[in-house]
Amino acid sequence: MYITLLQAVFAIISGVLVGFSLGLIGGGGSILAIPLLIYFVGIDNPHLVIGTTALAVGINSIINVYSHLRRKNVALKIGSIFTVFGVLGVLVGTTLGLLTPGGKLLFIFSFLMIGIGFYMLLTRCRRANATPDSKNPAEEKVNVPKTSVFGLLAGFTSGYFGIGGGFLIVPSLLYSSDLTMTLAVGTSLLSVGTFGIVTAIRYGIAGQVLVPIAILYVIGGIFGGMFGARLSTSMDRSTLRRFFSIIVIAVGLYMAIKYYGTFF
Repeated sequence: MYITLLQAVFAIISGVLVGFSLGLIGGGGSILAIPLLIYFVGIDNPHLVIGTTALAVGINSIINVYSHLRRKNVALKIGSIFTVFGVLGVLVGTTLGLLTPGGKLLFIFSFLMIGIGFYMLLTRCRRANATPDSKNPAEEKVNVPKTSVFGLLAGFTSGYFGIGGGFLIVPSLLYSSDLTMTLAVGTSLLSVGTFGIVTAIRYGIAGQVLVPIAILYVIGGIFGGMFGARLSTSMDRSTLRRFFSIIVIAVGLYMAIKYYGTFF
């Protein structure tokens, strides 16, 4: 697919918006990456959008996990088990996703957006350091069956919709292990990055990835993330989280109405 100069500029702006959201409220950006590519950048192939988004989210997460590793905020043992089984889920999810007609896939995705929007709206905004983080990652106890099942389910959802799934992976890690919030956030990036790269490879094999757009997304996201993180120290994150959740719900409702006819 030929990319125009205007689409390239819009891709960078979209990346800035996604990174800004991640830096400002600590999440949620990837859930808007897909509608931004469709409605703002102007890519009308849903599978191409999903594959491209997965690559951008994967690269961005791999870049960010390094800083968490340096701060020892990654539980490698739990994260590895969660990620390995999650990759199996990703492979199944991407296969089904590619077989699902684009319109139907976006219709189902719209309900995921609405669900995540309400989850953000109804849950308290917890800072990464809100939970005591005196535990050492090496001392974390691993419930292998529980961690494996949650990893499999999170991987499937991530692969099917082509999103990072941070809002799904962090709660899954917290529920399936005794990680602190700080460790769960850092560890989730390991899974998000791996799931994104595996999804992108699977979609790339099918010719459904725009690498230049993904790279521009990442570049924009770096700058947006720095600005959002700086601004977050002077603003009420709970209010920002509620505002963002309303946007996510509104976009999800719009997509549900738009693609309703493709599902029935």
